[in-house]
Amino acid sequence: MAKEEFPGWHGTTIIGVRKGGKVVIAGDGQVSLGQTVIKGTAKKVRRLSPGGMDVVAGFAGSTADAFTLLERLEAKLEATPGQLARAAVELAKDWRMDKYLKNLEAMLIVTDGKDLFVITGAGDVLEPEHDVAAIGSGGNFALAAARALMPSDKGAETVARDAMAIAADICVYTNGNLTVETIDG
Repeated sequence: MAKEEFPGWHGTTIIGVRKGGKVVIAGDGQVSLGQTVIKGTAKKVRRLSPGGMDVVAGFAGSTADAFTLLERLEAKLEATPGQLARAAVELAKDWRMDKYLKNLEAMLIVTDGKDLFVITGAGDVLEPEHDVAAIGSGGNFALAAARALMPSDKGAETVARDAMAIAADICVYTNGNLTVETIDG
């Protein structure tokens, strides 16, 4: 099957919200191939503990590619314990420059409870404005919803859950089956 004929994998909305001394990363569970939902219970948010330091990561894109990147991130964190920013920059540099890695199709949101970053294959390590980051097919919907909810009295987890519910109502590649991880700042 020619590449342009392949319908491609779609799915995933991941959001990171920092509020009230907590950071929450939430992700939906839908994986779609073309117009078909292949799986509705995928887990796209993971807690990593390299060297005993907790880091939460969510990914959008190819699962195999994302797992490769998560393994690389863990190795970078083990080499630079407690320095998420440095590990993220080192991963982004490798991702952009390495002949194999630069073909990986995924994005990551990562946090250690203090920092919150979006890492891309273009070499970007972005700290979001307004303490909200979102990636994936429904990312813009979740981002807009969360930014609107941030001034409310709601905590980080409620903002993330409510924003994901709004994204799931709008984006056909996003469902309401969430994986949520919280880490204190």
